[in-house]
Amino acid sequence: MPASLTTTFTHRLLQGVAASLLVLALAGCSTTKDRMTTGSVPKLTKPVEEMDATELRSATDRLGQAYEKNPRDPVTGVNYANLLRMNGRDAQALAVMQQVAISNPADRNVLAAYGKAQAAAGQFQQALDTIGRAQTPDRPDWKLISAEGAILDQMGRASDARQRYRDALDIQPNEPSILSNLGMSYVLTGDLRTAETYLRSAAGQPTADSRVRQNLALVVGLQGRFPEAEQIARRELSPQQADANVAYLRGMLSQQNSWQKLAAKDKTQGAADGSNTN
Repeated sequence: MPASLTTTFTHRLLQGVAASLLVLALAGCSTTKDRMTTGSVPKLTKPVEEMDATELRSATDRLGQAYEKNPRDPVTGVNYANLLRMNGRDAQALAVMQQVAISNPADRNVLAAYGKAQAAAGQFQQALDTIGRAQTPDRPDWKLISAEGAILDQMGRASDARQRYRDALDIQPNEPSILSNLGMSYVLTGDLRTAETYLRSAAGQPTADSRVRQNLALVVGLQGRFPEAEQIARRELSPQQADANVAYLRGMLSQQNSWQKLAAKDKTQGAADGSNTN
């Protein structure tokens, strides 16, 4: 396929998953403990990543009640906004973080969460600016650097994004979430083989979590090796979660087939246009 058509095909194929990749990348920038601090905040019965949709809604409602009682509290606000984002309520999460940031303008964790909420809402340049204010040159945070990379990827600045991931790896070598983000950066430019190399390295790290393996399953599936992708997607997940992930993978492959037909149509049209130039 000519380079121009490959670019067109890649763009059409990946724009449908780009937003979800950003969510995964940003989620990988902090641990469960970072996202859900206990204390005055209602405690959760299990890690957020292991919750089904019903459990997420219940936890969000409980955090929402705590937030209404004390909307200035940074821990409550950050945790509530994170749960809202995981429920797909990005606009509401952004509104919550705007209020929390006004009340806590110098809190590094608040600024980081505010930047993530801005990125999830599509405000990429504002997100970069906010996360930049959360960073300190004498104590750089690799999680924030990796988050910057994820945002730059969404802005189409792949080279800059990958440099930020490598900067983060200089601070935290072999960190699976950074390696995963780097792999997904190559997904966004259609280089699935390179993406798989980084994602397999990420999945092989002792501290890799299920999100890293789901990213690997997506990349393997996009290359047409669905049985292998399904096997990866079902590891360490409940049957319900595994079925949901496999359904998502099937949906991605179905979209891929549609876009492949569109790419073939483009190729035919391009050939016809070339023959008409004489």
